Amino acid sequence: MSHPVDVHVGRKLKQIRTMRRLSQTDVARELDLSFQQIQKYEIGSNRIAASRLYELSRILDVPTSYFFEGLDTSMEKSERRDPGLEIVTALAAIRDDTIKTRIVTFIEDVSGVTVARQG
Repeated sequence: MSHPVDVHVGRKLKQIRTMRRLSQTDVARELDLSFQQIQKYEIGSNRIAASRLYELSRILDVPTSYFFEGLDTSMEKSERRDPGLEIVTALAAIRDDTIKTRIVTFIEDVSGVTVARQG
């Protein structure tokens, strides 16, 4: 599992690379790497070493701190994420009561828990 900081740094890499209109191959060529390695950096599955991060900041013309901007905010969001709440929110957005009932029945079947229904 990728560390949230590695994922954040990878997203920032992809963001600035795209803004600079560079392909993964363009950046990889500058670093003497494969484009697959850049892909792994961008999804956070491979960590970016400090020396490589420095090279990327030079290539992309941003300060190294750019890759960490917004990190506190994104970490707070990931800590507050509640999948149960996300399901409830998504379910509440469905307007068709028949579909809602079918989804609730599915969740009950999967979880083995019956929900008390009103009405």
